[in-house]
Amino acid sequence: MRARITAVAAHLPERTVTSAEVEARVAAESAGYRPHPTIVERMTGIRARHVMRDDEQASDLAVAAARRVLAERAVAPAGVDLLVFGSASQDLIEPATAHIVAAKLGATCPVFDVKNACNSFLNGLQMADALIRTGQHERVLVCTGESPSRAIRWNVRDRAQFVDAFAGYTLSDGGAAMLVEAAPDGGIFYRDFAAVSSAWQVGTLPAGGSMHPRDPDYTYFSGDGRRLKDAFVASGPEIFTTALEKTGLTWDDFAVVAVHQVTLPYLEVLRSILGIPADRITVTLPEHGNVASASLPLQIATARAAGRCGPGDRVALIGLAGGVSLGVMFAEL
Repeated sequence: MRARITAVAAHLPERTVTSAEVEARVAAESAGYRPHPTIVERMTGIRARHVMRDDEQASDLAVAAARRVLAERAVAPAGVDLLVFGSASQDLIEPATAHIVAAKLGATCPVFDVKNACNSFLNGLQMADALIRTGQHERVLVCTGESPSRAIRWNVRDRAQFVDAFAGYTLSDGGAAMLVEAAPDGGIFYRDFAAVSSAWQVGTLPAGGSMHPRDPDYTYFSGDGRRLKDAFVASGPEIFTTALEKTGLTWDDFAVVAVHQVTLPYLEVLRSILGIPADRITVTLPEHGNVASASLPLQIATARAAGRCGPGDRVALIGLAGGVSLGVMFAEL
C-alpha cells in the first residue's frame, strides 16, 4: 500500500507588510538604531510577507487550509482517521496544537504534533507515509500553521542585535494542509532524512523551554543566517544526489521541485549546487516571504493552481531546517 497526496492547499493571511514597512517599524521602535534603507529586500529578495490578525492563532491558519483540502476531496472531518500538526509554531506549550486544530475542525480522530523547525511539515508527511504504509491509518490530514510574526524583535539597540534578529524579518505567517490517503500505486515513493545536530545553536527561538521558561528577552528569533547557510552547504548535496541515483531519476523527471525558500540568493545557491533547472522551481519568496514549514506545501499548491502539476505527475520536496535538518521526498500525485 502506498501513501498518496490527494489534495493540497495553502492559506495566507490577507494583511501583507512590505520590507520597507519592516525597516520603518524597526526604526520607529528602536531608540538608537535605524536600518539602511532597502536592506531587507536587497539581502533577501522579499518584497512582502503575510501577517495574521491579532485575534488569529497558528491553529486558525491550519484549519483554513485543512477545510480547503477536505472540501476538495468531499471528505468530512469525521472521515479523517489521523491528524498531524507539523509546525515550528504552536498555540500553547500544552496541549498539542493538533488538539486545537481538530476541535475547530470538528474532527474526532487521534492527533499529535510534529516539531522540527522548517522541516516540521515534511516530517509530518513522513509520519503519514509510514503509518499508512504499515496499515495503521488510511486517511491522514497533515497540516501546519506558522505564526512567526509573534516572535520578531522590533526594538533593537544596535547593528549587532539587528543582524541577530534579521532572520525574523524574512518570516511570514501562513497555513497549509495535505490529505494523504492509502492507494495501491503512485504516491510517495522515496524519502530520506539527515541532521547536523552539532549546529543546533545557529538559529533559535529560546523561550518557553526549560532553559529559558519566562525571560521575555528570549521570545524573539535569534540566528546567524550566514552560519546557517554554511552549515547546509558544508553538509553537502549527498542526500539529494543520492535520492536521484537510487531512483534513477533526474530533476527533469519532476514537474515541480519544491525547495524550502529562505532568501532568493540562498535559493539560487542551492539550485546551482543541486543542478535543479530553474523552470522546475516555483518561487514564492518575493510576495510571500519565508513561511517556515508551510513553504513546501505552498509551492506545490501554487504550482497546481498554475497548472504546472497534477495527478500522475512527480514532485520533489527538498527540506532544509534549523537544527540543522535536511530531508528529501519524491511523490507521484
